[in-house]
Amino acid sequence: MSQYHKQDVRRFLADYQAEHPEDVITIDRPVSDDQDATALIWNLADKGQHQMLHLKNVSGIGAEVVCNIFASRDRIAHLLGSTADKLHEAYQTRSNKPFTPELLESGPITEVIISGDDVDLNTLPMLKHFDTDRAKYITSGIIIGEHPETGAGNLSYHRAMIHSKNSLATSLHSRGHLWRLMNMAKEKGKPMPVAMVIGGHPLFMIAASARLAFGEDERDVAGGLMGEPLQVVRTPKYGIRVPAHAEIVLEGVIDPEAHVEEGPFGEFTGYSSDRSTNNLFNVETIMRRRDAMLVSVAGGNSAEHLNLGRVPREAEVVEKLKARFPSITAVHYPSSGTHFHAYIAMNQTREGEARQVMLGLLGWDQYLKNVVVVDADVDITKDSEVLWALATHFQPHKDVVIIEGLPGNALDPSASGIGTTSRMGLDATRGPNFHGVRARISDEASARAAALLKSAG
Repeated sequence: MSQYHKQDVRRFLADYQAEHPEDVITIDRPVSDDQDATALIWNLADKGQHQMLHLKNVSGIGAEVVCNIFASRDRIAHLLGSTADKLHEAYQTRSNKPFTPELLESGPITEVIISGDDVDLNTLPMLKHFDTDRAKYITSGIIIGEHPETGAGNLSYHRAMIHSKNSLATSLHSRGHLWRLMNMAKEKGKPMPVAMVIGGHPLFMIAASARLAFGEDERDVAGGLMGEPLQVVRTPKYGIRVPAHAEIVLEGVIDPEAHVEEGPFGEFTGYSSDRSTNNLFNVETIMRRRDAMLVSVAGGNSAEHLNLGRVPREAEVVEKLKARFPSITAVHYPSSGTHFHAYIAMNQTREGEARQVMLGLLGWDQYLKNVVVVDADVDITKDSEVLWALATHFQPHKDVVIIEGLPGNALDPSASGIGTTSRMGLDATRGPNFHGVRARISDEASARAAALLKSAG
């Protein structure tokens, strides 16, 4: 048994490596802090592999690096005590049973506390991810803001680069609840106190991607995913509740009036994006472990980046859709579509139902631009199967639904400057008047072929 608490990423790393040594690659040889971690991840992905990486000797940062944790849906399912085919149900079951955090006096995150003039962000372990990035970036930074009256927290991911010795340039381009909290502070003429968590337990990191109503707290969801209250401590100056077992926490304020240059950075679209809100995060306190490691998230359109952002969103949407449309058998967001495409498989019970399903999903998920609906016998985890259904079942003049002028994602390079987009639904189901029988090979013949190939070596 590891010496670390179950809410500690180090415990997860040790336990998972012991149980699944084939799914963790440990590299002791020197690795550069300039793009090598990203290059390793891309090289693995090109071979269809998504192992977690533990880099023990990274030049220039003085810390071990763990990355690619979320690149595998099987690994995420393992975290939730499930399998990939039950991932959505497992996430929803746990997230729907939240726990209020447990407040501790201290924890590993309070081992070292640096404040005032001693704060120097150049001492933080950071990586450069792409040649096109402006600088080294924090990619796994989870900013926590708390409602000034209720104390309810909001957790969200925001890229950040060093602006000065004690400040970060960051972007709130999602313009979500943290943006709303910042504008509340702006109306009162005050900066917004925040904390940035760099390196928490993977379930805490997944919870930070949850989509909740304003006033609900992702720290409660983290407890639900863990099956017990998230253990937290308060930051020294502003009393923000942060994970007691985190690696690094930065405490300070975001100045609503200050604007600094930030970007470009390789975003989930696969493009280097300089679209930014150009916010300034003044860091007043660094909390960290003495031997803090960097838990990094690969940027760009990596499987890790996409999975981390979409698994909670998928789970919520799938639950809604299946409750409303029981004829749906599966929903899948393909990596090839970044966050902009979704595939739905269903047993259509009446004409027009596929259109109704498409409109429902396009209305719920503002990231989406294109939804394709196919029959239940099409494997929607394979792009080639979906494209086959489009090729053989789809008639453009009657099977397309297009809606214009809807809110879109600010990082979509094809969207308008104000972030509006059009959305499209493609009905690739066979429909009631379809004539054709799908060619198939019998199970017996398939078994004989497998045996012959095995015997042939």
